[in-house]
Amino acid sequence: MNPRELMQMYTRELSDLVAGRATPLNLMEVCGTHTVNACRSGVHSLMPPNVRLISGPGCPVCVTAQRYIDALVALGRRGDVTILTYGDMIRVAGAGGSLEIARGEGADVRVVTSTLEGLEIARREPGRQFVFAAVGFETTAPATAAAVLQAAAESLRNFSILPAHKLVLPAMRTLLNDPEVKIDGFVCPGHVSVIIGSEAYRPIVSEYHKPCVVTGFEALQIMQGVLHLARQIVRGETRLENLYPEAVSPQGNPHAVTLIDRVFVPGTSAWRALGEMPESGLDVREEFAAFDAFRKFNIRLGEDHEPRGCICGKVITGRAVPVECRLFGTVCTPVYAVGPCMVSSEGTCQAWFKYRRH
Repeated sequence: MNPRELMQMYTRELSDLVAGRATPLNLMEVCGTHTVNACRSGVHSLMPPNVRLISGPGCPVCVTAQRYIDALVALGRRGDVTILTYGDMIRVAGAGGSLEIARGEGADVRVVTSTLEGLEIARREPGRQFVFAAVGFETTAPATAAAVLQAAAESLRNFSILPAHKLVLPAMRTLLNDPEVKIDGFVCPGHVSVIIGSEAYRPIVSEYHKPCVVTGFEALQIMQGVLHLARQIVRGETRLENLYPEAVSPQGNPHAVTLIDRVFVPGTSAWRALGEMPESGLDVREEFAAFDAFRKFNIRLGEDHEPRGCICGKVITGRAVPVECRLFGTVCTPVYAVGPCMVSSEGTCQAWFKYRRH
């Protein structure tokens, strides 16, 4: 069969499976790329009315707590520190504005495409301090760890990181422990799964009795993942399925995991909407304290202050969809974004604005 015929077959089977079902199926995808591709390809429009594909905390920028943004902006405004960041982070606003605003006021904020680029900039300007905004899930953590190891090997003392890496499993557990969030199954994150492996989700299946499916990012792959989840739920089964074996192995990437473990140790981390969760983030090991900007510049995180009227916290926890926000598409747009879900290219609000408004 060609892809179109397969999609039609998947769609028909899904509709037949849930026909007459009074209780809707709530299937959560925990990956920003899944969010964007599902919206862009029109997968949502193929769902029966009683099957909902909802967004979870899969956008790295979106889950970053406001207090971290505030610390980053304040550090940039010192004048003697250059902030290095990936592109999406620059426009996320904290209580004291965004990195973009700080740059307009004279702060030295530079967008980089990799940690290696950040290291090279620090090598070229040895007289200035550079701090890399280390944001992201297990996907980007190995690159950050590699940069710290390289900086340590070179004794590059003008380079450090402000760590805000997050771990996916604690967030999934927290959502499942929340009675207000209704989740029947997970479309597991593809990129993260490449690192941690499909077997990492085994506790979700065995302890919470929720089916988990690892799948790719194309429309056909996403629909296949949804169909496999629906099959399990309708038949009363609970299994872990890996539909993406060409990229995801059961144990993941041991080299990447070793890099993470070499530099970081799990620690308590603050998430947008989910609050502080034990062992949900990555703290720099004492051995590499010289490259931890929190210790190097004696940074203390303050309180979180969400943008007024913004419901990004509800969107990334499956409690609401973007169009339920009174700011969506009027006050808040990709050009003039209020919340991180509209700022980020992987944010649910931006995906809905671009592909699902009409």
